[in-house]
Amino acid sequence: MSEERTGFRLWAVAEPDLCAIVTADDRRISYGELFAEVNRISHGLRTRAGLQAGDTVAAVMTNSAGMVALYLAAMQSGLYLVTLNYHLTAPEVGYILADSGAKVVVGSARVEDVVVAAAGATPDIDVFVDGTPRTGRARPLSALTEGMPDTSPQDTPAGSLMMYTSGTTGRPKGVKRPLSGVDADTGALTYVWLFKEFGMERPAFASWLVSAPMYHSANITPAMGALHAGGTLVLMDGWTPEGFLRRVQDQRVTGTSMVPTHFYRLLQLPADVRDAYDVSTLRYVLHGAAPCPREVKQRILDWFGPVVYEYYGSTEVGTTIARPHEWLAHPGTVGRPASISTLKILDELGNEVPVGQTGIVYMRQGDDRVEYHNDPGKTDGARRDGLMTVWDVGHVDADGFLYVTGRAAELILVGGVNVYPAEIEAALLEHDWVVDAGVVGVPDEEFGEVPQAHVVLADTAPDADAAVAALRDHLAQRLAKPKRPVSYVVRDALPRDPNGKLYKARLTRSEELSA
Repeated sequence: MSEERTGFRLWAVAEPDLCAIVTADDRRISYGELFAEVNRISHGLRTRAGLQAGDTVAAVMTNSAGMVALYLAAMQSGLYLVTLNYHLTAPEVGYILADSGAKVVVGSARVEDVVVAAAGATPDIDVFVDGTPRTGRARPLSALTEGMPDTSPQDTPAGSLMMYTSGTTGRPKGVKRPLSGVDADTGALTYVWLFKEFGMERPAFASWLVSAPMYHSANITPAMGALHAGGTLVLMDGWTPEGFLRRVQDQRVTGTSMVPTHFYRLLQLPADVRDAYDVSTLRYVLHGAAPCPREVKQRILDWFGPVVYEYYGSTEVGTTIARPHEWLAHPGTVGRPASISTLKILDELGNEVPVGQTGIVYMRQGDDRVEYHNDPGKTDGARRDGLMTVWDVGHVDADGFLYVTGRAAELILVGGVNVYPAEIEAALLEHDWVVDAGVVGVPDEEFGEVPQAHVVLADTAPDADAAVAALRDHLAQRLAKPKRPVSYVVRDALPRDPNGKLYKARLTRSEELSA
């Protein structure tokens, strides 16, 4: 991988006819065409929307050329880009827009109604739709770009993602890093470490499939790495097992990023269906975001070959990597720290524990120092001696490989999506029929784990079946699908201590109602 040619902007100038994107409907967009649109958006954000370096723009977008162009524009305009899950409800989107201080939000046409409703609480925000708007509140993205120069702005300060992750209160918090102060071309060189750590050469990105939503950092990061390496992005908008295999075969896909739920669903296909598709072009399959059962990982390695690379980390902390041969020698590991990452296992007092002993996982990437936007208390509480934790629990073996065995916090990972019980509990307690509520994660064969709600009903509530049905409807209006409990347990009381602390370990699946 040549550092002299690492960076989307450099590739666009040197080889403008090279294919940058194959859209979900098979439209091909060249580097030159994409660069021109990126520049028009950059000029529009600066001159028409009035954004300056350090301001924030939000995206509620599906996997599309517009999403890619907005990201690249933010990264050459010194802006913070907040990418939101397009399955969120209007109140959830509205909270993040307000908390992040976004001055512009761009939504896909599919979610225009949600974006417009969310922006209603923030009247000063400019709302654009990547398509033809159906409402008067939104304007087409072309209103921002029409007539704007398609050449690069004179100043191109590097921007940054600001991803939102929930806190102990259940309210999402933005993970914010200081802007680097370098220009966009220099900023693109930060991807060199990714290429080197995973041993990726340019052929790995020759046809990089983006099958999972790009609003997640685990997907948008390698996708943009592909463009910085001169590769081609192949987009999917909606994941199905056969759709994935068909895309791999038809587009001769060389690399992709996945989560264990994808592996599980692929393995549920009949053997003759799996065998009907050619996956021999795959060279790099990155996976993370959720624990992967050993058997599932082994079966995928047997099918795809030794091309599956696992990583562990989060928006806040560093990265570990388990290359195929390393995982086979240390089954169940999530890898060793990347060369720029620091890993320590600490006890509750902040002391480093011996090899093999379980403790809280603390990490840092390089000299990185992140903060939770508008929540210095949460930032300080998660940091020790320059390292940060997301309260995962694990241990390292004698060879330095990390094994994550649990979570000190109550985070529930639903197919790679972070779900926090406190947010669900708060929504349940908004209903007049709920006196008390506790939410825990329970095992699920497909998603790894899913939320289960334990509730105490008021005397005014109807029978349990009717009450649970009403609660499902109640949450459907307030929470995205991964956050909605799959099962409910109705109890006479929840196990709490005299101070009100809920003993969640005592909650069981007894008396469970059908999902």
